[in-house]
Amino acid sequence: MPTKFSKETYLYWYELMQLIRQFELKAEEMYKMAGKIRGFFHAYIGQEAIAAGCMTATSADDPFITAYRDHGLALAKGVSANACMAELYGKATGCAKGKGGSMHFFSVEHKFFGGHGIVGAQIGTGAGLAFAEKYKGTQNVVLCYFGDGAARQGMLHETFNLAMLWKLPVIFICENNNYAMGTSISRTSNVIDIYKLADAYDMPADKIDGMSPEAVHESVARAVKRAKEGDGPTLLEMKTYRYKGHSVSDPQKYRTKEEVDEYKDQDPIDKVANTILENGFATKEDLQFIDQKINALVDESVRFAEESPWPADDELLKDIYIDEQYPFIVD
Repeated sequence: MPTKFSKETYLYWYELMQLIRQFELKAEEMYKMAGKIRGFFHAYIGQEAIAAGCMTATSADDPFITAYRDHGLALAKGVSANACMAELYGKATGCAKGKGGSMHFFSVEHKFFGGHGIVGAQIGTGAGLAFAEKYKGTQNVVLCYFGDGAARQGMLHETFNLAMLWKLPVIFICENNNYAMGTSISRTSNVIDIYKLADAYDMPADKIDGMSPEAVHESVARAVKRAKEGDGPTLLEMKTYRYKGHSVSDPQKYRTKEEVDEYKDQDPIDKVANTILENGFATKEDLQFIDQKINALVDESVRFAEESPWPADDELLKDIYIDEQYPFIVD
């Protein structure tokens, strides 16, 4: 099957999606082992195509910000598996020094600004990041991710209004996996097509197949071009699905096994692997080699986290307040 994307792109997508998938599976395994990982844990399994497609349509300097289902996007932005697993363990070598845990990954170095536990809070913060990029005169575009549940927050409407008014370089990406915790969209709103919420603000919007890195890439690339040209934000509703529960403790009684299996038949990793094989971009043995490499990397991240130190006691009150005076404040 001919494709407009290169061999290198497909192999990149495959490796990245496998890294996210295997990391999440291993982390979930460690979570279920008493005392290894504490707190909440929200897996990105099933949604990997969104991270993959967004990465090839953006640059390393484009900031990402998301909610608490954040491990996959952090890995996509280049935060190491070691730093991610150590953060889950609460170790000092984690990407947030062991203080954030699963829900609050963070890395200024990789332009990954969370990991936010308050539903919808990152939407306003994402627009703030975009305002900063515009103020500084960069060509960077912010990707602000949120779930279908967060689309019901008032923060979204206030942010959309200002983002369009100020033509901020931000792409709002709704990862619509059908359920806000355990509640379907149809039970929370008369408007079940979330992308239509942009109409009230004359914001360009579209509904995208979030199980296809090709579709994700193309839609994000268009939105990036629009933002760089000074035309402001775009809302992209990515239709996706989480194979696991809302969190590890979710019994998932609100959906059937048949429904989950139906979405698994659209698995983005399988589809990319098939495209690679059909186009002769790699052999089954090549893909198996990638799989082995990923598994070894993930296993190493567990060893790294296990052997890393706990944060020192004097770290408790650090990184809460800024000690220096702001230079623009005049007494």
